[in-house]
Amino acid sequence: MLLRMSTMLLRTLREEPADAEVPSHRLLLRAGYVRRAAPGGYTWLPLGKLVLDRVTAIVRDEMTAIGAQEVAFPALLPREPYDTSGRWTEYGDDIFTLTDRRGAEYLLAPTHEEMFTLLVQDMTISYRDFPVILFQIQTKFRDEARPRAGLLRGREFLMKDAYSFDLSDDGLAAAYATLRAAYQRVFARLGLQHTIVAAMSGAMGGSASEEFLAAAEVGEDTYVGCTRCDYAANTEAVTTPAPVITEAATGPLTVHDTPDTPTIASLVALANERALDGRTDWTAADTLKNVVVTVHRPGAEDELLVIGVPGDREVDLKRLDAALSPATATMFDDFASRPELVKGYIGPQGLALRYLADPRVAPGTAWLTGANIAGKHATSVVAGRDFTPDGTIEAAEVRAGDPCPACGAGELTMRRGIEIAHIFQLGRRYTDAFKVDVLGADGKPVRPTMGSYGIGVSRAVAAIAEQHHDERGLLWPDEVAPADVHVVATGKDGQTEAALALGAELVAAGLRVLVDDRPQLSAGVKFTDAELIGIARSVVVGRRLAEGYVELRDRRTGQRDEVRLADVPRLLTTPA
Repeated sequence: MLLRMSTMLLRTLREEPADAEVPSHRLLLRAGYVRRAAPGGYTWLPLGKLVLDRVTAIVRDEMTAIGAQEVAFPALLPREPYDTSGRWTEYGDDIFTLTDRRGAEYLLAPTHEEMFTLLVQDMTISYRDFPVILFQIQTKFRDEARPRAGLLRGREFLMKDAYSFDLSDDGLAAAYATLRAAYQRVFARLGLQHTIVAAMSGAMGGSASEEFLAAAEVGEDTYVGCTRCDYAANTEAVTTPAPVITEAATGPLTVHDTPDTPTIASLVALANERALDGRTDWTAADTLKNVVVTVHRPGAEDELLVIGVPGDREVDLKRLDAALSPATATMFDDFASRPELVKGYIGPQGLALRYLADPRVAPGTAWLTGANIAGKHATSVVAGRDFTPDGTIEAAEVRAGDPCPACGAGELTMRRGIEIAHIFQLGRRYTDAFKVDVLGADGKPVRPTMGSYGIGVSRAVAAIAEQHHDERGLLWPDEVAPADVHVVATGKDGQTEAALALGAELVAAGLRVLVDDRPQLSAGVKFTDAELIGIARSVVVGRRLAEGYVELRDRRTGQRDEVRLADVPRLLTTPA
């Protein structure tokens, strides 16, 4: 493949794009890889399409290597299967829906679990047809409320989704392990440093769930790691160990006048000043904060819910949404409409609303909390005696230094990453919904169990750009770069012709070559563009051409060598 920049649809930008928020977005625009077409939608320009195709080919190669079979579904799907699974309602505003001229309703597919399940139902008969792994690489659509960060958070994106179908839980576990290992090979080839973390399943459903997160400061996902063991989890999936209660609190519940203490800080200060219950060592962790939220369930009426967390913690709405999924929650603020809820003085005792508490609010623990009367709080409010939560919920913020829930000996550290893949053991949620049964070896019906495995292909391009760039531009790993070598003709005394001839030789030697043969541009502009475009190896056909020499450059090491022009094909095709 020989690409000539003089005839390529390419325009690099000298100025930073005004709407570019993160390095990948900024550099992919500046280097001429993508162009914004609509909010959350991007046109892949020739250089960008080459990189996208390289990433796609690696994903496809690793899928077929494990025996997965590729199919292709429509992106425009009828409503009925999603009604059967319940996800038409569960997705809520996150999907694009439309009505055709006959009044039938459709959606633009966010994922295809339903369609894969129906295909297997249609195409399989007995246990002899299993196990099977199917996949597709296709554009997906999600109605992001605020598309941002370029390819990292769009409304339209390329995704590889795969599904395993097995007849036993052991078979599912084996398929899950096979796909997990294949994903690790994919990301190794893409040059992506990543961590596999425990995750929540969300609207996908299922049990075991893990995310692959590419390390990046701009990542929207916060995850934790342990200082002592290999535990890693998305903050939404972190579990909180309940405290060990050796002796339950027995002091009587006592109500105190605590005027002008609607905040935890003001309450703690007054409690210590007045030595409530004879103590002057009160801290925010001794208080119980009770937060009212409105729960929104697709297709159902809103519900008020009270969440109890230790007063030194805030409610993390992302963790709360993950725990309530497919429902979502927003903070309640219309206290005038609910006079029984005294803002700043709410306690769990006697609440008429559903009450869910943090695992730290274990039976036998005593708290300083609201008395449900303006200007009053209560001490020795004991869980299990004075109130009983309707359940526990993981909604409190996770912080650096928290104990590791796996080993208990280490502390959690906070990190940021970009979600590049998510895998689930779905189980029989979808085969149950569609009543998929096949004939087992014993002649009895067997219901298949499923796994779901997704890779954000276009998002992976952005993640690679986030991890592989410097102050001068992009710096692609060799396997995904748009070309293997960038030949730059400085433009004098037959240098352009020599560069094109060298490019043809390198193509004949099996390399993909980009030649900068643009006329009337200075060498400085071409060098700047070469660094911005980010192909690691380049050849400069310049001032010593008449002597039979060119310059080899390696962007990664900074090494520059004057070599004979005739030796270039051998030097670039000989393994290091």
